[in-house]
Amino acid sequence: MVQKKIPMRQCLGCREMFPKRELIRVVRSPEGELSLDFKGKAPGRGAYLCGKPECLKKARKSRAIERALSVEVPESVYDQLEQQMEQEGANGN
Repeated sequence: MVQKKIPMRQCLGCREMFPKRELIRVVRSPEGELSLDFKGKAPGRGAYLCGKPECLKKARKSRAIERALSVEVPESVYDQLEQQMEQEGANGN
């Protein structure tokens, strides 16, 4: 039996590689809107963060999300990301 290959992605905060399913995907939709995609199915360009709040802080400080998605990220979006991350963490997802 052939082992199925697990897609790996790099966290923008800690720069470590993780299986894609364990990461939170930040998506820039074709319309240019940013959102969090916990299922990994939303259309658009994706950048990945592991669920650690400190990784979001690092990515925010280094503007890693902006570079990865070629889009200006307003402060309100970062606040939204933090809230969604906390909610998902509380839900055990």
